[in-house]
Amino acid sequence: MKKIITTDKAPAPIGPYNQAILVGDTLYTSGQIAIDVKTGELVNNSIEEETEQVMENMKHVLQAAGMSFGDIVKTTIYIKNMGDFAKINSVYGSYFDDATAPARETVEVSRLPKDVNIEVSVIAIKG
Repeated sequence: MKKIITTDKAPAPIGPYNQAILVGDTLYTSGQIAIDVKTGELVNNSIEEETEQVMENMKHVLQAAGMSFGDIVKTTIYIKNMGDFAKINSVYGSYFDDATAPARETVEVSRLPKDVNIEVSVIAIKG
C-alpha cells in the first residue's frame, strides 16, 4: 500500500504529483528544485547555492518519511549545463559518505521547471 509523504518544509508540488510516495520501506521522491519555502522564491545566485537548496529541500522530504541521506540508494540529477558538474558534485557529495554513497546518474537536459539549473530525485530504503 502506498503512503503519500508531504512536508511544509519543502516546496509544495506545482502540478498533479506528490512530494514523495512510500511503498513498504521504499521511498520514491519527486524532483526537488531550489525553491526556498520561507520566501517562495528560487535560490539561483550560483549553482552551488542552488544545489544546496535542492539538497536541503530533499532532506526535509526524507525526514518527513523518517529517513535520511544515508537511506538513499539511487539518485537522479538533471542539470541544464554539464559544465556545472564539478560544482554540483562538490555540494552534492557533502551530503554523503563516500563509502556508502548511492548509485547515481547525472543527465544534461535542455530545460527544467521554472528554468532552474538543477533538479534531483531519489529512491531511498529504510534500513
